[in-house]
Amino acid sequence: MKNLRLKSARAAMDLSQQDLADRVNVSRQTISAIEKGDYNPTINLCVAICRVLGKTLDELFWPE
Repeated sequence: MKNLRLKSARAAMDLSQQDLADRVNVSRQTISAIEKGDYNPTINLCVAICRVLGKTLDELFWPE
């Protein structure tokens, strides 16, 4: 399932996939795969992404 909430939050902060990837120490391809729903990130990576984007795990990763 695509993660449009992550993509939207990233775009709202005017961050490219590469910008976010650099801030959480992963590749741009990893961010792309998470947004496409092709990769389930570890909880540590989820937390790191949330910290950068100022969001909670519920807001970005838990289904509604």
